[in-house]
Amino acid sequence: MLKVVGIVGSPRVKSNTEYYTQFTLNELEKHGIQTELITLRDKKIHHCTGCYGCIEAKKCTLPKDDFDEVFNKMLEADGILIGSPVYNSSSTALVKALLDRAGFLGRWINNDMKDKSENYQWKGTAFSGKVAAPITVARRAGQNFTFAELLLWMTVNDLMVIGSHYWNVGVAGKGGAVDAHEDLEGESIMQHLAENMAHVIKQLKK
Repeated sequence: MLKVVGIVGSPRVKSNTEYYTQFTLNELEKHGIQTELITLRDKKIHHCTGCYGCIEAKKCTLPKDDFDEVFNKMLEADGILIGSPVYNSSSTALVKALLDRAGFLGRWINNDMKDKSENYQWKGTAFSGKVAAPITVARRAGQNFTFAELLLWMTVNDLMVIGSHYWNVGVAGKGGAVDAHEDLEGESIMQHLAENMAHVIKQLKK
């Protein structure tokens, strides 16, 4: 069964970001894709400390928290949605903590550290062959920086990025409101994103 996980990095319950992400997952299910929503607000994920322990261990060596649970779900999925509200033109600390660790560990699972005199011939990452898409949400500004931040993480980690007929952004939350359902253009963007993601996943799995 093909599967997409949607990771929501908003600290708010039933946030606008969660709405857009769940909306996209619901659309994917119409195409026969199994989905799962993961909210980071109820997870404890420590930030990466740059200890380099994962290079030898091939797993994160930080004290046990919820990272492994989320990381393993990302590895099991065919597609990954990462949704974040815009905080000061950036993704949230919840998203950053997950992606810093996932990206670093994901690279060293398949590769070994080389001596300074040696060149790398990368064997891909733990995410190679998967598709992904960012979803960002803002009341007004900051979308481009946050969207680009998530795109950069996806491309450096060898994921194939899925787009729509516009950037995968939602406009909601004026005055702190949870009103993403009023953004009809945003919904149409997410609907087409789901169509594209379902199509690419199915083509890759033929």
